[in-house]
Amino acid sequence: MLYTTKIFNDNSTEWVVFVHGAGGSSAVWYKQVKPFSEKFNVLLVDLRGHGQSKLKSESKKYSFKLIANDILVTLKAHSIDTAHFVGVSLGSIIIKQVYSLEPKIVKSMVFAGAVTELNFKSRLLLRIARIFNSILPYMVLYKIFAGIMMPKKNHQKSRKLFVQEAKKLMDNEFKRWFKLTARLTSYLSELEKGKSIIPKLYIMGGEDHLFLAPVKKIVENDCYSKLSIVANCGHVVNIENPVVFNQLSIEFIQKHY
Repeated sequence: MLYTTKIFNDNSTEWVVFVHGAGGSSAVWYKQVKPFSEKFNVLLVDLRGHGQSKLKSESKKYSFKLIANDILVTLKAHSIDTAHFVGVSLGSIIIKQVYSLEPKIVKSMVFAGAVTELNFKSRLLLRIARIFNSILPYMVLYKIFAGIMMPKKNHQKSRKLFVQEAKKLMDNEFKRWFKLTARLTSYLSELEKGKSIIPKLYIMGGEDHLFLAPVKKIVENDCYSKLSIVANCGHVVNIENPVVFNQLSIEFIQKHY
């Protein structure tokens, strides 16, 4: 079972589950814990191999289905039958995979810096990274990626936290997660084909130069999706502008009990 932090609210029956992205941990939600726990019951998870979750894997190859199943097993262990899910970056893919496996468990989805499609720049970066993956230490690659994804001065806090959390990964664990990117383009295409009737809120930074444009396309063709763009923010809106992110997220979740 995954390592979790569980916060009860005696005045609510609603659960909000937070899912971080690759290389992060539940620490990326530190600006959400207090405002959300004042409204809902909260469960923060550390994904396989991240933070304090040290699940041993018999396989050298991970899949989004395997990672999503970790979350489902964890929810069952905590007797959580339904929940609202909040994810950042690659966490958005994992939440959608949770929905595809157990749709009845998901009441709504909120995404910060969602990854829905890889543009030419993203695909090129991943291709270059795969070439150098066997040569460079994983932290060098991660720092380069963090710098490209979050290049501006006002992204520094997000960038620093993600790099700090990534240092806790073991080298072999990073490689397992990095291999997930090999088929990411086709996987995202397959995932987005399966239209869901679950309410979804995408909260994207206006400066998210890699992932904002694809999200706009997704929202245009999905009546169950809503997009909020936060100015002067990059990829990790929940850290760069937590006040706006928290307000938008909480109001959205409260509308979909």
